[in-house]
Amino acid sequence: MNDGYEQYKGKWEANAQLAWDTLAFKATRGIPNNMLHVMDWGMLEEVAGFQPGDYEKNPEKVYLAFQKKIGTCTCDQWIPRNPLSMGSGGYDSGTQRGATTGIKEIVVNGKVIDSPEAVAEQLEQSDFPGMVQEARDVEAQGETIVAELIAGEVEVQELFGMNFLKIPYSRRPNSSYGFQRFPSLRYNQYGYENYFMAYALFPDLIEKDFNLQADVAVKRNTLAARAIIEGGLPRLIRLDHDMADSRGTLVNVESLDRVWFPAFARSIEPFLKAGIRLIWHCDGNLMQMVPRLIEAGIGGFQGFQYEDGMDYVEICKMKDRNGGPLAIWGGVSVTTTLPMGSKEDVKKQLRWLVENGPEVGLMLGGSSSIAPSTNRENIRTLIEGLKYYRENGRGN
Repeated sequence: MNDGYEQYKGKWEANAQLAWDTLAFKATRGIPNNMLHVMDWGMLEEVAGFQPGDYEKNPEKVYLAFQKKIGTCTCDQWIPRNPLSMGSGGYDSGTQRGATTGIKEIVVNGKVIDSPEAVAEQLEQSDFPGMVQEARDVEAQGETIVAELIAGEVEVQELFGMNFLKIPYSRRPNSSYGFQRFPSLRYNQYGYENYFMAYALFPDLIEKDFNLQADVAVKRNTLAARAIIEGGLPRLIRLDHDMADSRGTLVNVESLDRVWFPAFARSIEPFLKAGIRLIWHCDGNLMQMVPRLIEAGIGGFQGFQYEDGMDYVEICKMKDRNGGPLAIWGGVSVTTTLPMGSKEDVKKQLRWLVENGPEVGLMLGGSSSIAPSTNRENIRTLIEGLKYYRENGRGN
């Protein structure tokens, strides 16, 4: 028996097939929609036809029923329990804090991170040796990693059924392996202040960190590419790492040119050689990075924060480094339009996304997660609009 997606050939239903065709840049009548990650428990229950309190009792069942009810065509990041991290008003006083979410004291390996020197010390004493060992371990566990990656995607696809396509993403809960690795800024580990001071003060150390991260990434991504090809999985992965705020990149972009982009390009090469398209999740104003990411091999973008200066119209006109169209996953803004706009604003932004989006390779949804207390009528309008474009496309 084939353990990958080959076993589903000829069984895909309309929404999933629409997603497959769009990923393959085929001309389609309709425009598929990605999963809407609604964090409002009551909204999930109401739309899915459940009673108040049912989501907390059985989050996977309610969350999946919601996605199917709204006609979701595809999903990469399957996180049905994530809304449990919020109450009706967002994060509350009981929410566990981390290095970037207000923890009072950052402790790594038993040592307090209270200076850039503490970051440098941890990099040299812990992170660097750990990555060297991880690279060795990956080589030893190669076949196991490939098998687990394929099995994990099949497990979720079986849960979804044949009308809702699962796309590879990163690490699943309770798994040590994921579909993507590339060098990251370590602010989630060490906090913004001390990490970025270390970035400025110790450039050689930061460059070494990025190169060691890339060493591990090349090995892991080689196995992930194998799993995608051998498992017959969709040949697309969304890369997700916040590197900008509303003002621009978190660090000087020329410094990224020197120390990050070469390591990043090296880390994603196994995917590009295997013919797997990579798209980048955009948080903040990444316009300076967009051409650089395309040059490195990125073939599409998702999650535009238009209000921060992301030029959706201009990006949709761009080509990948081989001269082909970009994959664009356009979303109605979850920070402005959905929470603060009118129903007409939602409709208008959907039309704008479609009219300015590429002729092929376009998907629709929300720009990111939809927070609790977001206007429910606007969410319903978005759901109705997604249904319209899924069934009618551009109406031509």
